[in-house]
Amino acid sequence: MREISLHLMDIAENSVAAEARNIHIEVHENLQSDQLTAIITDDGRGMDEETAQQVLDPFYTTRTTRKVGLGIPLLKLAAEMSEGGLNLVTESGKGAKIEARFRHSHIDRMPLGDLASTFLALLVSHPNIHWVFDYETTDKDGNVDNFEFDDTELKNELGDMPITEPEILKFVRGLIEEGIQATALQTTT
Repeated sequence: MREISLHLMDIAENSVAAEARNIHIEVHENLQSDQLTAIITDDGRGMDEETAQQVLDPFYTTRTTRKVGLGIPLLKLAAEMSEGGLNLVTESGKGAKIEARFRHSHIDRMPLGDLASTFLALLVSHPNIHWVFDYETTDKDGNVDNFEFDDTELKNELGDMPITEPEILKFVRGLIEEGIQATALQTTT
């Protein structure tokens, strides 16, 4: 995977497979501390201590379609290659939290990618999940800007109408893209 957003999608899909009902994705770009942090928190099955250690190994997977599980190990490697790291906090029956940290300005840090498309794909693919997406930026002067998308209000408004209706998809895509773009502009000033 060449973009952080694709890693986020992969980890979120793992959360869905772990029967999470609530998934929170956070991305924090902090130019003042030169950090980029990506966090996914879920309320899925979680993992016992042994499994939590095994998922960091690329030759361990619970999938039956292939014999390796590269998602978390590749994200860990990408973070470490840019002077960062990965932290996994989980407990069996209590969900999981994965936090990847990167030095923002590091030459080997992969690009963030298309966060809006990633989040929209997750929202449409798994409409029964409660999704929260939080994008925060801090510029070099310490000014903080934030965009948060919680799908609760949207789903309440839609009622029985599917989110995959073209006009609804167009609206949601625009909302997410505009929110991210408005927030991201603060990092360039």
